[in-house]
Amino acid sequence: MDMRKLVGRNAARLRKAADLTQEQLAERAGISQQYISDLERGKRNPTVVTLYELATALGVRPVELVGED
Repeated sequence: MDMRKLVGRNAARLRKAADLTQEQLAERAGISQQYISDLERGKRNPTVVTLYELATALGVRPVELVGED
């Protein structure tokens, strides 16, 4: 399993479940909208810190971003 694609799919799913746009999530997480877009397409390899910031912005545990759905 490609972890970048898994994290991207999970991030997109959780973002949509939270009824957030990529721009809103980016603002909450303190990262760019372009980064969110690249992440959701499996083009980014996020750091542990970035995973933590995204999880916090989404109101989930970081493991939910890396777990298989």
